[in-house]
Amino acid sequence: MRPTTPLALALTTALTLPLLTACGGDTGGDPDTITVVYNRSTDNKIRFKDQHLESVRDQFEKANPGKKVKLIPVQAPDNDYATKAQQMMRSAKTAPDLVYEDTFRINSDITAGYLRPLDDQLASWPDWRRFLPGAKAAARAEDGKTYGVPDGTDTRGLWFNRKIFARAGLPADWKPRTWADVLDAARQIKRRVPGVIPFNVYTGKAPGEAAVMQGFEMLLYGTGADPLYDAKAKKWVSGSPGFRDALGFVRTVYREKLGPEVSDALDPNIGTRVATEWLPEGKLAISLDGSWMGQNWINKGPKEWPDWSRELSRAPMPTQHGQAPGAVSMSGGWAWSVPARADNPDLAFSFIRTLQTAANATRWCVVAAQIAVRDDVAAARSYRTSMPGVDFFTGLVRYSHYRPALPVYPQVSTAIGEAMEAVTTGDSSPAQAARAYDESLRTITDGAVTRE
Repeated sequence: MRPTTPLALALTTALTLPLLTACGGDTGGDPDTITVVYNRSTDNKIRFKDQHLESVRDQFEKANPGKKVKLIPVQAPDNDYATKAQQMMRSAKTAPDLVYEDTFRINSDITAGYLRPLDDQLASWPDWRRFLPGAKAAARAEDGKTYGVPDGTDTRGLWFNRKIFARAGLPADWKPRTWADVLDAARQIKRRVPGVIPFNVYTGKAPGEAAVMQGFEMLLYGTGADPLYDAKAKKWVSGSPGFRDALGFVRTVYREKLGPEVSDALDPNIGTRVATEWLPEGKLAISLDGSWMGQNWINKGPKEWPDWSRELSRAPMPTQHGQAPGAVSMSGGWAWSVPARADNPDLAFSFIRTLQTAANATRWCVVAAQIAVRDDVAAARSYRTSMPGVDFFTGLVRYSHYRPALPVYPQVSTAIGEAMEAVTTGDSSPAQAARAYDESLRTITDGAVTRE
């Protein structure tokens, strides 16, 4: 259970990248055209990002006669999108002028030499003072420089179906205090409401960060004492009881058949199925999921569901034993970055400024169900009334933890996904999978680990 080696990654990239859907080839050469690479959902019905970017492109071109914006969507799961974007950024011939980056990958892409700092442009941009400190930190590297402009964040909690809960004899105002409460509710649903999936927690390698951040780390940081990375010691943590406990929770869900079928759970597109099939069709009772879920059901999303706000409710994910602070969340987000080999970096930053006018930033948070990272957006009435639950998920920010923004984190994430998959399939016990993770961690970090 070792992380992907650079050679294996290169071979995998060479084999899989031609299968990804992307528009355009050579991205450089025209000083009046900027190329913008971003991820497109694998669900062909989800086009709100395309529509938003097309609208901003039209604004930019109208305000800057003679300038053009070429949008290059990459339709792929997030891990494959990142691989494609990195491959493009390696060469001056194919590097875009602007790329959409998951903030947890920024430091690894900086280390690889793919991104350029934006501090000089940010210093003369008045809107930068509107961004919240936590959002700015998400795009700041170990060298103290900023390499991206975030456009929103997110939080995570428990979504549950009130109709299924009623049939199972569970309360409509359900608020579990411990992990045991969550599992007991799932067991009761399994007994009393056959034919539905009691509980979904994302797991395994293929779903990528949906499993690692949204599943495993939501559990790990609920144990109260065991982070992934010890910031004071500047070392990764191994031998962690909390790590084993988090894997134990995942193992219980799938051993007791409280979750989806294992083959479905390990599908890279499981998130699309949860959002567009299982929840809207009443096939899933509880999902540990994100603040953005409502975007699937409104504004001509991929699955129109007029009754979603009446059928679904939300609860915080509790800590393991109900210990303080009582709830846990993870926050992440994406940012717009300028590649180091961009042909038109200044024009690209001008496009960022258009993306981040107050009106455009607010509209993006509304259509994409993002948690605002600007104080003026957070105060906007259109944002605060945009969707049922926006106040609930905004309130979870105070419980949020963040992934270690370090260059090796993507490799650590891969090792965690492998550990999760091993316990999900039953190939390993939580203790065995945790030991295999510890071995991988020593390889990834050249031995820079500490034991709890």
